[in-house]
Amino acid sequence: MCTEPGLTVISLGWGVQSFGLAAKSALGELPRVDYAVHADTGWERSETYAFAEKWIPWLEAHGIEVVTVRSNRAGFIVNESDGIFAPVFTTHEDGSPSGMMRRQCTHDWKIVPMRRWLSAELKRLNLGKSPGIVEQWIGFTLDEVQRVTPDDVQYITKAHPYLEMLDRPYTRQMVIRWLHENDLEVPVKSACIFCPFHGYHQWREIQ
Repeated sequence: MCTEPGLTVISLGWGVQSFGLAAKSALGELPRVDYAVHADTGWERSETYAFAEKWIPWLEAHGIEVVTVRSNRAGFIVNESDGIFAPVFTTHEDGSPSGMMRRQCTHDWKIVPMRRWLSAELKRLNLGKSPGIVEQWIGFTLDEVQRVTPDDVQYITKAHPYLEMLDRPYTRQMVIRWLHENDLEVPVKSACIFCPFHGYHQWREIQ
């Protein structure tokens, strides 16, 4: 857990892994967190928003307070002053590929509004920003361990409960099996509907 007194928060994307973390905390299989914070991009699938609406009351009834934050840039793929936020593919005038634009969406739509909210909450609680005062749970599983990175601000320490806090490392399929075993709904994959990183299966599913 984080430095005492401090905050422990889940980065809640409403996908399989992050909802699983929140549910495990709610049911006492992981320590109780202070908040589950969802950074709403404005571009989630309708199924994701419906899932959140259904399961927020369940989480809060089990003691997990859900907070939704949103960037004032969310919902805009293109901004006249700042350019293009998403990693869209581009072409030359003759139609030949010219590469992909720089990816800013995760930083601008998720990281920035979450840190802004955390800063405000730390100030409200008069906790300051000492190193590690916030422990932020990320739902990376064993099959995506390559995505694990430290945070670039000192007051936040990232934790990865599926890799560090359970009796063995979890894969995504293990999380799905746990949700089924506990009579909990399995959410669809959380991602912006326009994301260029979708595979053919996801495009067909969205369509």
